[in-house]
Amino acid sequence: MIEWLNLLILHIATLLFCYLYTLSVMPATRAEKRGAKAWKECQRFRSISAVFMLVMLLNLILWIWFPIPELVWLVHLNPWVGITIGVIILIPCTVVWILGIKAAGSESMTPSTETKMYGGIYKHIRHPQTLGEFPWFVVCALFLNSLFLVIWTTLFIIIYTPIMIHYEEKDLVKRFGDAYREYQQRTGALFPKIRKRSQDKTSS
Repeated sequence: MIEWLNLLILHIATLLFCYLYTLSVMPATRAEKRGAKAWKECQRFRSISAVFMLVMLLNLILWIWFPIPELVWLVHLNPWVGITIGVIILIPCTVVWILGIKAAGSESMTPSTETKMYGGIYKHIRHPQTLGEFPWFVVCALFLNSLFLVIWTTLFIIIYTPIMIHYEEKDLVKRFGDAYREYQQRTGALFPKIRKRSQDKTSS
């Protein structure tokens, strides 16, 4: 009973996280109807969504004690295989996340009309915090040696990431206009764009 309740809470927390975080990345859009207070509202949405993210991680960890017997699928008979893969994913993702946090500054949690377009790692990818943070769920599942949770967390990332990027970038275009459209053209969303080599000059 408890194990099914834990899985249900995981789903509810995930839906609430997705809903609130999506709202939090749309301050300019909300400001069209809500005025200046929309920016404070988005800050609150982001803080609350962070709480639900922690609940999601807690639900994953509780799988150690409350697994659903029908869904106990191992990543590998040797749990260290999953742990090793998790560490390999965790280290670069955490570095990317830290660089994203550093470049975004207070905007990471507090959207502001004073914010300018970011530099740093944002010159190479548009969403380093997403790239760095979301894989933590998969890493947690790998550490737990649960193939079911690896599949579940991977599907969560695959489904939600493009939705979040769509709404956030729609709002960023409203905030920064053509400058952001040009930025989208030259910079990859999650991975750097491969620059095409300029054509060689034809010899005369």
